[in-house]
Amino acid sequence: MDLITAPHLDAPDDFYEALIDMHRDLTVAQSHELNAKLVLLLANHIGHETVLRQALEAARASVLKTAAATAQPTV
Repeated sequence: MDLITAPHLDAPDDFYEALIDMHRDLTVAQSHELNAKLVLLLANHIGHETVLRQALEAARASVLKTAAATAQPTV
């Protein structure tokens, strides 16, 4: 089984809104805790280590790519 990276949500905008709403009125620490708990719940639901490792690698690569794209050039 491989990680699905193509758009796959029925209503992505609705999901994004729900994701943002669940963080409303939380402290930064609570928001981080909520994200960690959500990741663990979804990982448990997926249950396939290969897919989970692909997801970890893809998420990290995405963050590093974003960081590289926004890095300030040195003079």
